[in-house]
Amino acid sequence: MNKYDLSGAAWRKSSHSNADRNCVEVAFLGDGSVAVRDSKDSGNGPALIFTSSEWAAFMGGVIDGEFQRP
Repeated sequence: MNKYDLSGAAWRKSSHSNADRNCVEVAFLGDGSVAVRDSKDSGNGPALIFTSSEWAAFMGGVIDGEFQRP
C-alpha cells in the first residue's frame, strides 16, 4: 500500500456542487495517479487513489453511459 502526501494537492470539484459542499473532489497527482475524496471531510478524510489506467477506464465508462441511472 502506497502512502501519498496530499497536503499540496490541487483539489478540484464540480461547478455543479451544492452550497453544502456535498460533492467529491479530484486531484491529479504528479505521477499520473488521481486522488478522489469527499468534500464534507474538509480535507481531513481518506482519499481513494487510482492509477492513470484505472481513471481512464472509469472516464471511458462515464463517456459511454455505463453509469446512467435506471
